[in-house]
Amino acid sequence: MKTNQKPNRLIAEKSPYLLQHAYNPVNWYPWGEEAFAKAKKENKPIFLSIGYSTCHWCHVMAHESFEDEEVAAILNEKYISIKVDREERPDIDSIYMRVCQMLTGHGGWPLSVFLTPEGKPFYAGTYFPKHSRYGRPGFIDVLTQLYDKYKENPSEITRVAEQITKELEQSAHASGTERLSLESIEKAYRQLSNSFDAVYGGFGGAPKFPIPHMLMFLMRYYQWKRDERALMMVEKTLNGMANGGIYDHIGYGFVRYSTDAMWLVPHFEKMLYDNALLVIAYTEAYQLTKNERYKEIAEQIIEFVKREMTSDDGAFYSAIDADSEGVEGKYYVWTPDEVMNVLGTELGELYCDVYDITEEGNFEGKNVPNLIHTRMDRIARRYRLTEEELCEKLKEARQKLFAERSLRVYPHVDDKILTAWNALMIAALAKAAKVYERRDYLQMAKQALSFIQTNLFQDGRLMVRYRDGEAKHLGIIDDYAYLIWAYIEMYEATLELSYLQKAKTCTEQMIDLFWDKEYGAFFMTGSDAEALIVREKEIYDGALPSGNSVAAVQLIRLAKLTGDFALLEKAETMYKVFQRQVETYESGHTFFLQGLSLLEAQTVEVVLFGKQGDEKREYLIQQWQHTFAPDVFLLAAEHPADVADIAPFAAEYEPLGEETTVYVCENFACQQPTTDVESVAEQLFE
Repeated sequence: MKTNQKPNRLIAEKSPYLLQHAYNPVNWYPWGEEAFAKAKKENKPIFLSIGYSTCHWCHVMAHESFEDEEVAAILNEKYISIKVDREERPDIDSIYMRVCQMLTGHGGWPLSVFLTPEGKPFYAGTYFPKHSRYGRPGFIDVLTQLYDKYKENPSEITRVAEQITKELEQSAHASGTERLSLESIEKAYRQLSNSFDAVYGGFGGAPKFPIPHMLMFLMRYYQWKRDERALMMVEKTLNGMANGGIYDHIGYGFVRYSTDAMWLVPHFEKMLYDNALLVIAYTEAYQLTKNERYKEIAEQIIEFVKREMTSDDGAFYSAIDADSEGVEGKYYVWTPDEVMNVLGTELGELYCDVYDITEEGNFEGKNVPNLIHTRMDRIARRYRLTEEELCEKLKEARQKLFAERSLRVYPHVDDKILTAWNALMIAALAKAAKVYERRDYLQMAKQALSFIQTNLFQDGRLMVRYRDGEAKHLGIIDDYAYLIWAYIEMYEATLELSYLQKAKTCTEQMIDLFWDKEYGAFFMTGSDAEALIVREKEIYDGALPSGNSVAAVQLIRLAKLTGDFALLEKAETMYKVFQRQVETYESGHTFFLQGLSLLEAQTVEVVLFGKQGDEKREYLIQQWQHTFAPDVFLLAAEHPADVADIAPFAAEYEPLGEETTVYVCENFACQQPTTDVESVAEQLFE
């Protein structure tokens, strides 16, 4: 927002978030040597503000404080102020978010941290109102008091900063004493079971987040243990979310979270990563249950991403803001009169009845469409319709409301292209393409992958983000791990060995850049990256699975597909390094534990030789692609020579004459080859 005629240094940046602050009266600096040199020269503390462009409370603090001349005068006189986009610099965000959690017991954005000129933190918080309220200290008071302490008692500030930095370093080098065991998987399951909301699905109370990797963990637990409660928790949660206001019933796609326990009132921001992970969760649930609703939701999410989050080049945008015209949710909510004006009385009344649109409203006097208490069979009877006729009428209503809504002022879109999030969306599209036999999804995935390969590598080094013609910031572990995930999913969708080769090459680069040669596991930043106050390792699976979790799972998958035992050994090491962190709260590491289940369970490696198009070959592939079988790894080629480079162990296997031949192996111990493909499919997938 332009509140100052003269821009500050952020005007030269590409980040949408930094550009939002380019005309603040605050003399912002981007993170870099200039800001730290000035702080040292003038002996001023640093105020570090971290956020992202679609963050509601970031907007609030910006409006109250950063656009305010009084606050700006204090910051400009007493501090060097640095702005960071957390989505561009997750490495910086991770360190200082950990500081905030250490000092306050909680975290969030905007993240407000006070540093010495050397970058060492001595105080942290999140949102501060300009003046004290909500039980929070006022920002002006905080700025004044901290500056006075910095000047009057510098030795105490230094002592605190050194102590915090030392604690960060100790946690970065923490290592376990023995490898995690099956008990960690059982504990994670019990924790999820105990926190499960039996009424609405999901875990815990309000606010309630979709955490799809928890559902992915539960599906694997069910497939392994056949515990019906695990599958029930998955289905109850997927159904609850799909019925709730957290799902956009008019334009599709999921928002970030609901502010209540019943998934009704959303925080309206839409993130690429949530929607990608939810495509995977709904698709895997469809594989398990064959519930058509899950397929429908996954396909609708992809339709939304294609329509509203895809660039002309086929890459995917990061996020869509919750606010439009400065009001949260304004683009998405309805009154009965607005619905009637679009649909007419008869169809309008039906729509309001089905989607809970009332005069009282469910969100600040207006309505978020939802199906939480709707029984379609009862409504069909009440309106003397068949359920098919009801669905047709609702489809017509949705299309008309969507067209009308499109005339409203659209929320801000953060259009930067993030490597890790794009790779996750590619993985989701590849999985959906495989399960639903959708070549158009595969084409979307290929186009986005081509964009990454063309625009996000510089001299062979993967970068974090692309925007406005510029790739910037050295890729972190997440970028490499998620891209490997995408390559493996693309292989499984196409069975083109080139994707496995790319996964292997990328894995070698990842190990070279990020592996801790002393203790094991992956650092967040590469050996070639800027030195921050600590070189972190992240394992906690939050809204997104951590880079180490994704890396561990993909190392195991790649090892099972290629026979590269060195990769398995690396993964084994990781399940020792992070033992202590995981055992403090197992269900906070559910993606990481998916990999442990692959190490502990009996996995099956299937080697398939046969000509493309051969009926038997295609039958086995189709059975595998349509079945939820994360413990079955399929290596397919026409001839053994084709896999000699990527999977030398399989190159020694001989097909039986000209017929399609299958080798079934358990943990690389293989049965006799067979041409009886139907029996193999029955053995593995029924």
